[in-house]
Amino acid sequence: MDFHTADLCDQHGESLVVVAPMFRNFGGLRRFGGSMVTLKCFEDNSLVRDCFAEPGAGRVLVVDGGGSLRCALVGDQLAALAVKNGWAGAVVFGCIRDCEAIRELPLGLMALATHPQRSVKRGVGERGVTLNFGAVSFRPGEYLYADEDGIVVSATALR
Repeated sequence: MDFHTADLCDQHGESLVVVAPMFRNFGGLRRFGGSMVTLKCFEDNSLVRDCFAEPGAGRVLVVDGGGSLRCALVGDQLAALAVKNGWAGAVVFGCIRDCEAIRELPLGLMALATHPQRSVKRGVGERGVTLNFGAVSFRPGEYLYADEDGIVVSATALR
C-alpha cells in the first residue's frame, strides 16, 4: 500500500479518527490497511484462529483483547495463517508473541506489547461487534490504515 497516515490526516482530517498512540508495529509490513473485521476476546485466541483461517481478501482484523498484558493473542503460526489466507494485517489491543518470526512475514501487525505465554482456547468471544479502545470506535466494514506514524480509521475507503 502506498499511503502515509500523516498525509491521510492532512487530506481527509475531518473524516478520520486517530487512534491513541499506544501500539507498536511488530509485522513485516511497515504500512497496511483495509476493511475491518472486528473481534472481542479476552485471553482466548480461538476466534482469532477461526478468522485467520478464512479468506482475508486484504482485510484487517481488529482484536479487542481487553488490553491484557498476561498472554499473547497472536503468534507466528497464526500470523503465517493470516498471510496464507490473504489478510493485510491485524491490530491487537493486547499482546503478541514470536515477534522475531512475525517481523519476517509480509503482514501488518500492531499490538501493545509482546508476551511469551500463549492464550487459553475456550472458543469464547464475539465477532462483528463495534469495539472501543484507543479513544476510537472500530466498526466492522469501516477502514483502518496503519503505518509508522500511527493508526487512523475512516468510514469509507481512502485513495
